[in-house]
Amino acid sequence: MAATAHPLATSSALAVLKEGGNAVDAALAASAVLCVVEPAMTGIGGDCFVILSEPDGTIHGLNGSGRAPADADAAWYRDNGFAAMPQTGAHSVTVPGAAKAWEALHERFGTLSLERLFRDAIAYARDGFAVHHRVALDWSRAAGDLAKDAGGAANCLVDGRAPAAGTRFRFPALGDTLARFAAEGSRAIYDDEIAEEIAATIQAQGGFLEEADLARVSADWIEPISTRYGDIDVLEIPPSGQGIIALVMLNLMRQTGFGALDANGADRLHMQIEIARAAFAVRDALVADPMQMTATTAQILCDDFTAALARGIDPDKRNADLMLPPLPDSDTTYLTVVDRDRMAVSFINSLYSGFGSKVVTPKSGIALQNRGGCFTLEEGHPNELKPGKRPMHTIIPAMAMKGGRPWMPFGVMGGSYQPLGHALVISNIVDHGMDPQQAIDHPRLFWNDDGIVNAEAGIPAACRTELGRRGHEVRDADMPIGGGQAIMIDEENGFLVAGSDPRKDGHAGGW
Repeated sequence: MAATAHPLATSSALAVLKEGGNAVDAALAASAVLCVVEPAMTGIGGDCFVILSEPDGTIHGLNGSGRAPADADAAWYRDNGFAAMPQTGAHSVTVPGAAKAWEALHERFGTLSLERLFRDAIAYARDGFAVHHRVALDWSRAAGDLAKDAGGAANCLVDGRAPAAGTRFRFPALGDTLARFAAEGSRAIYDDEIAEEIAATIQAQGGFLEEADLARVSADWIEPISTRYGDIDVLEIPPSGQGIIALVMLNLMRQTGFGALDANGADRLHMQIEIARAAFAVRDALVADPMQMTATTAQILCDDFTAALARGIDPDKRNADLMLPPLPDSDTTYLTVVDRDRMAVSFINSLYSGFGSKVVTPKSGIALQNRGGCFTLEEGHPNELKPGKRPMHTIIPAMAMKGGRPWMPFGVMGGSYQPLGHALVISNIVDHGMDPQQAIDHPRLFWNDDGIVNAEAGIPAACRTELGRRGHEVRDADMPIGGGQAIMIDEENGFLVAGSDPRKDGHAGGW
């Protein structure tokens, strides 16, 4: 079974599985297709994280996030009048790590050739694909910035505009780049003329990225971190990703009796807001490149720390003293695949914001991520921009285990919403008996930098009124909040049970 954010990606994954490929093969095929057909969300110019469970329960984590250029330093930005890290343009670009991560995953676990796995993606890029409705909406929101960039205008727009839903669009340059990657491996991206073009494109706009930065890229196999909720062990990628914050939220939910609250009631909505606010304050104070963090994972997840956080949460009113940090936006795609042998892959790939930095290489058609925007310029902060450093990262795949075996690979998209989405999907299933589709469909609320809570249409009016009484300002969400996919392994009955978020264009499918 496969669950992705786009039907063409799900179809490609299933085709690979039917040909005898494993879950890794199918995930790579789906991700390559998504880079073409969902270009605002993901691409080989971005980063990638993976949690993989072998059929026997052996777990592997992969950090495919890139680093800041060797010549980039917060002091330069402060000295040149920057109050905060730029969110677009050449100064927001970090080294893209996705291609290296794909290659590392394929070399260790893949069984089919990259030429086979990229075949559909290359065909869609060269021959064209139908632009789906959510894709068209996300594309249109970035069109103005893309039009200001030579590569963006040439590769991503039609007569200066984003393509409309239902029309055919082609990425011939990106198709050629994917073909080279398939034939030559990641060196085609990091050590050849494409690397030269990436560096030249950034330097022409005043950025620091050089070919040497690309040549130093790494994808690192790491040990996931975890916490227990009910009888489920929830695994996340450790910092610099924010997956640890999903675990903090689950710890707080366990500490505060969150699971006993009505799934559709105001009490639960209020508590999820306050739990998330407390956890995000932890994130923005502590989470960074692990070499720079001032607290360990064990310290952040320990019972005493959880209890101290819980004391600041009032079940009856909003705690105005909780510090609510600015929340980064994110455009991301998540997918999951489980194969016939029950290898399970939880896979996320992102450009960060829509089309990332809005800088696209003219010849190779690569949209470069703006993950550097996640750094801070605050002197002495653990997440301060430093040469060769990984920024705090929002994209997080997850894996739930039961009895030491893979039970449910899952993920939720949506920038800062992701850890809260993870915690709520688990609570929806464990505490309220929802299936994966119900758990993903469940109405959501979240807030923007102004602290105002944005509520989806499914949040009842009575709950909104009660949240207002408790000190929250609530308004209608102008966009669906995030997305998500999950596949549950039902060992008792021998089935796979999946869900795919209707907030996106995709679906789950199996055979």
